[in-house]
Amino acid sequence: MDSLLDFEECIKDSPEFRLNLDQFEADVSVLETQLDKVMKLCGKMVEAGQTYNAANQLFLSGLAELSAYHKKDGVITTCLNQFHQGLQEMLSFHTMLFDQTQRAIGQQLTNLCTQFVPQLVETRREFVRIGEDLETAAVKSAQVSRHKAADAERASHLLLATRKCYQHFALDYCLQLNTFKTQQRIDVLNSVFSFVHAQFTFFHQGFDLLRDLEPTMKTMAAQLSQLSTDCAAKRKELENKHLLVQQRDASGEPMVSPCPGSDDIIQGYLFKRSRRKSKTWKRCWFTIRDNQLIYRKSHKEESVVLFEDLRLCAIKSLEHIDRRFCFELLSVQKCCALQADSEQLKQAWLSALQGSIDLAYRERADVQLTQPKELPPLLVGADASPGPPARRPAALGVALRGPGNHRCCDCGEEEPRWASVNLGVTMCIECSGIHRSLGVHLSKVRSLTLDSWEAEQLKLLCVLGNDVMNQIYEARCSEEGRVKPKADSPRAEKETWIKEKYVEKKFVQSSSSDEAQRRKDEAGRRLYRASSAGDLVAMAAALAEGAEVNGSIGDEGGRTALIGAAVGGSLLACEFLLQNGANVNHRDLRGQGALHAAATAGHTGQVCLLLKRGANQYAVDETGQDPLAIAVETAHADIVTLLRMARMNEEMRDSEGVFGAVGDDETFQDIFRDFSDMASHEPDKLTRRQFSRGGDEEDEDEEEQEGQEEEEEEEEE
Repeated sequence: MDSLLDFEECIKDSPEFRLNLDQFEADVSVLETQLDKVMKLCGKMVEAGQTYNAANQLFLSGLAELSAYHKKDGVITTCLNQFHQGLQEMLSFHTMLFDQTQRAIGQQLTNLCTQFVPQLVETRREFVRIGEDLETAAVKSAQVSRHKAADAERASHLLLATRKCYQHFALDYCLQLNTFKTQQRIDVLNSVFSFVHAQFTFFHQGFDLLRDLEPTMKTMAAQLSQLSTDCAAKRKELENKHLLVQQRDASGEPMVSPCPGSDDIIQGYLFKRSRRKSKTWKRCWFTIRDNQLIYRKSHKEESVVLFEDLRLCAIKSLEHIDRRFCFELLSVQKCCALQADSEQLKQAWLSALQGSIDLAYRERADVQLTQPKELPPLLVGADASPGPPARRPAALGVALRGPGNHRCCDCGEEEPRWASVNLGVTMCIECSGIHRSLGVHLSKVRSLTLDSWEAEQLKLLCVLGNDVMNQIYEARCSEEGRVKPKADSPRAEKETWIKEKYVEKKFVQSSSSDEAQRRKDEAGRRLYRASSAGDLVAMAAALAEGAEVNGSIGDEGGRTALIGAAVGGSLLACEFLLQNGANVNHRDLRGQGALHAAATAGHTGQVCLLLKRGANQYAVDETGQDPLAIAVETAHADIVTLLRMARMNEEMRDSEGVFGAVGDDETFQDIFRDFSDMASHEPDKLTRRQFSRGGDEEDEDEEEQEGQEEEEEEEEE
């Protein structure tokens, strides 16, 4: 640590003290200059950053316009929209970084300069003035004659008073210099530390955001690869078609052909004679469609129907006029002369017109013979096969249906776009950044617009939601005298609130009379009972009151809450516990884990979920049985299928080694996906379907089968 001014030397006012004082004043001047330089450079950096953010915002607006231009291309639109959202959130993080930098560097160092420097300048001015007065008093006292006793006494008193005043100001000045020298080290270090911490938070949030975008980027990379392949194939096809057309039409002969992808029978250019001026012919584009002859004078004009129904027309070739390759269409109301560019084109048009008339007559006859009578409105579609499954709504739309989920759970900002999977709440982007800093063991934050969500995770947001969780985590808020922050509250206030709410659990309702360990044990037992019953709200309350998610319950044979949820059969309870850190491979005193319990109870959805979360299907209990052996013994067909497929997939992956294909077998993934969807949306189809003990007899009566299934379900219950 730097040496400070000695107060004893200050009283003596020795030359050594004066030298030290000059050095101190020089150091303060240099430090003040450096602080002023740092603050100005910080201001320029923040200003440049704001300019960068403004330019970045314009760039993102350009991306949005580019996405709107490709609105008909679903792949490009989806890609650009998702990246635009991610970059927009990164821009928000950058804006917060510059705000925190301005507070960390500018405000703290400015406070240091404004608090100490002006006072130092004023004290030094008084110190110098009193020093000059002391010098003057000393000179006068020295000049008084010894024979003038009264003048000598007066001069001595004045010198003594001036010296005391000088010592007082000198001590104050030294104290302020020492205090400034000590305080500036703390303020400078604290300022730089705050700046580095802001940088750390910014890059941490950016890393989390880009990591959340990784699955989307992989999907887009696959789409881009497919688009590149399709583009190369399409380009090759176009080149071949171009070459073919070029070779076919090398003679320059005009062509008439159907329009690909349309109902046009034939189309091409013909000359049309004006009905008012017989010598005036105009080249127009003609089309035969829906038994009508349609023409367009130019590409800027709309199409005009020349003949409404070709079946009422007669067609003949015109040989008595001077112009070549002409033919005529006649109807009751009007006639029209047309001219082709060659005899070949003329014959093509005559054939097409006559063919269209013949086809129209045949189609009309077929419709009259085969068209059934119209069904009554109540019967239409009664026995129709169901169409394709309705598209599931987006994760954002589903999540916002939960109670209170349309506002941020912590500050109340509208239209939140982020959510915590394990807490079951939605939040705004600023609160999501604070949640991320808590760690994934407290809050697992994911985007509702950028990330993929499983059905069970979305159901947790709908069943729990902001209202339910806030009733648990904010139960004692009024008792503590705390006011919940709002959307426009400072970030520091939100950080304090969220840490008190979720880390310290300061507002959770709990009994204060019991001991901490007893409350914890009681909360663990309540968590187990709620997990067995599938009561998510009670489970969330027990966890908030300190229940250990992996705590063993002695009264239940050492089972954990996850094993209880597997026995109880609640898929959401299992998912909620797993998201909150439940050990999927924990086993009770009998050596059975959650997968053993789900296989024994015949809960197919739970088995599928536990396998996806990494449950060990080879673990054996005290009797030496693994989950597959239990499923075979209890004759649960779907569970046996799942476990065998999972085991086969692992064996195939292990046998392939480093030379094998990357990832799991596609058939295995398809089967797992089907079981997961069925467990989430149609659980009734997975209610303990068992093997047929007597074989598959095709002629067995359906009523007898239904009766046997009902008896088996009653026995199991």
